Amino acid sequence: MKTALCLFRSNLSVIAVACLGFANIAIAADLQVFTGAPVAVGNGTARVEVTTNGMNEPESVSVIMTKEALQGLPAAQGDRMVWEFSLPMPEVGPQTGYDHVVLDWNPVGHIPEGVYNVPHFDVHFYLISGGEREAITFRGEGRELAMAAPDPQLVPAGYVITPDTAVDRMGMHGLDPAGHEFNGQPFSHNFIYGYYKGELIFVEPMISLAFLESLPEVTSPVRKPQRYSYPAWYPATYRIGFDAGKGEYSIALQNLARFD
Repeated sequence: MKTALCLFRSNLSVIAVACLGFANIAIAADLQVFTGAPVAVGNGTARVEVTTNGMNEPESVSVIMTKEALQGLPAAQGDRMVWEFSLPMPEVGPQTGYDHVVLDWNPVGHIPEGVYNVPHFDVHFYLISGGEREAITFRGEGRELAMAAPDPQLVPAGYVITPDTAVDRMGMHGLDPAGHEFNGQPFSHNFIYGYYKGELIFVEPMISLAFLESLPEVTSPVRKPQRYSYPAWYPATYRIGFDAGKGEYSIALQNLARFD
């Protein structure tokens, strides 16, 4: 009788393990990836990917760059210090709240001097349309309104916004002074928020070329504001990684939560 009971328990364990395996397969099968049209960058390409769960909710919104994209990148030419690559969102799949992504390549970096003046990428996930972004300006009669300070609830605790971060066709930048680059260490990556006319209009992982070339695998927390200006799926973490099998870099907004 004891032998039969042991066999019965053993069979139950096998069934339980099998069911768990099937459950994992089902969960994996529920994940879907929606891909935006690739755009030429360097000698490779970059594209946007949205991964969803079984309820068709976005799990991550990522910029995927082939390893060749880091080769053959343009150098600074005269007054041209930034190269923009506009990446479309996938045409199908759930609405994330992000209208488009602009991948900025900065071959000699930008201000502040001694902090961000190294080759790096700015990855802007815009919550406004391309037309609205193109109209952003901090010149002329509308300058005061353009540079209006956002409601403190739109700014994560500890972040600072200074006038010299205002860039036409982009926005003002909220910086995190707790980042390593502001504390005596070389810049590798950080997370930035963008504003215009007092509204939060983009979120931005920023990553140095040297850090990407190190083939990283890192997930960092995102310091979040109390509220947002636009309804969207906002990240609690962002990931920077390299998939050796695919030969691709990923810069991903993860652990998304819907805010209206």
